[in-house]
Amino acid sequence: MQRDLTDIEQQRRMLHERGICVVIPTYNNAGTIVDVVRRTKEQCDDVIVVCDGCTDGTIELLQEVTDITIVFCPDNGGKGVALKKGFQKAIKEGFSYAITLDADGQHFPEDIHVFLEANIEHPDAIIVGQRKGMDGVERTSGSDFANAFSNFWFCVQTGHHLADTQTGYRLYPLKKLSSLSLLTSRYEAELELMVFSSWQGVEIVSREVNVFYPPKEERVSHFRPIKDFSRIFVLNTCLSILAIVYAYPLKLFRLLMTIVRTLYSLLLYLIACFCILLPYTALLNLLCHDKNKKAERLRSLLYHLTQFVVFQHGIPGVKCIVERGGETFTKPAVIICNHQSHLDLMLMLSQTPKMIVLTNDWVWNSPFFGKVLQNAEYYPVSMGIDSMLPKLKDLVERGYSIAVYPEGTRSKDCRIGRFHKGAFHIASTLKLDILPFVEYGAGKVLPKGGKYLRRGCIRLQINKRIPYEEYSQYGTSQEIASRFRKYYKGEIRV
Repeated sequence: MQRDLTDIEQQRRMLHERGICVVIPTYNNAGTIVDVVRRTKEQCDDVIVVCDGCTDGTIELLQEVTDITIVFCPDNGGKGVALKKGFQKAIKEGFSYAITLDADGQHFPEDIHVFLEANIEHPDAIIVGQRKGMDGVERTSGSDFANAFSNFWFCVQTGHHLADTQTGYRLYPLKKLSSLSLLTSRYEAELELMVFSSWQGVEIVSREVNVFYPPKEERVSHFRPIKDFSRIFVLNTCLSILAIVYAYPLKLFRLLMTIVRTLYSLLLYLIACFCILLPYTALLNLLCHDKNKKAERLRSLLYHLTQFVVFQHGIPGVKCIVERGGETFTKPAVIICNHQSHLDLMLMLSQTPKMIVLTNDWVWNSPFFGKVLQNAEYYPVSMGIDSMLPKLKDLVERGYSIAVYPEGTRSKDCRIGRFHKGAFHIASTLKLDILPFVEYGAGKVLPKGGKYLRRGCIRLQINKRIPYEEYSQYGTSQEIASRFRKYYKGEIRV
């Protein structure tokens, strides 16, 4: 399906903003290179062409194409060397990702949007273009065997199945490749890159792309059956040995560490609940008869506990970064945040003791910390906004901000869900600023339905307040909710 110019222009902008360029290695593809590069330029502004010792006039043809970066290799070092030089140039130019496609016209540059969409969904993954419609293409028996052979050994060496490991149409996260050293220099280096990356824990995602095979007499191939099959055999032998002595033991060790991290965090959570929060709450109920003072002390304790967990390595293997943007929380506001994980509440509570959070029923009734939240004057959304408003107004007058998750439930894939109007009805009624928190990474560290804590980074970005006078012009509470959902979708880009 043909895409309109507006979509393509937006795609070009997003590719540049995300730091994605296209790297095209070429060796004697004079018949197709100009068409491939020009079509690629229509899809992406940043194109790097690596001329790997070309001797057929390719260099002269490329010099007629404007606004591309050309890397010259005086001698033909092979596709692995060409890719490495292209990646080095991309990193030097400040790019974070590189899409690679072949110069022989087999790949459709018009499919670049497939890689962009997959990159937004899986920002740290290698995206592999699985060629579709291969069954109806006349290929050599050697080519079919090479792909099946490569797929089998890739599965043996990594434990992951890919339907097409021989495709050259891929997206690489360059920061994940910076520490990798290749054993080979020619076309099998692409397989080696994937195997080593998989061993280092890089996710590999497959997406279907179109493929074009010209008639046999028009194809340009540099594949040498005897030499190349021999190198592939030697490479797979080495990789299989390394998988046994290094990769699989490393995978087992990582699994063990994941379990240890999860158990450690769970133990810390239970200690905090049963040894600190619940006894302290019971003690306050016995000794403190001032409801407001009791709630204030509980909120202060929650703040200091979550501060310790978030910023003193209470979640091993997870780095938490907060960008406050100068926010001091001295003026009450309605705080909104996207909802990705069980970790969200802890991260939010660690920002200020002058905050109460509206929760779901299961959180408010939790046998572990429900009593703590109830005594801290947190309220369940099911109580009804109108019923809560007098209580919330009293809290605001005492200097407290109200935190709400407009989505109401955690996102399964970190995408922004539907925003309910409750938070914006509260803000409009009480004439409060809206303070947007934008959270990244929590849904990757502990996704919805996940059982184990993964290594990673969680970033909380506290954006500029939107004053009542500004957002009240957006319309009704539902229209304000829709406007802020678009705002978050622009921030998250997932």
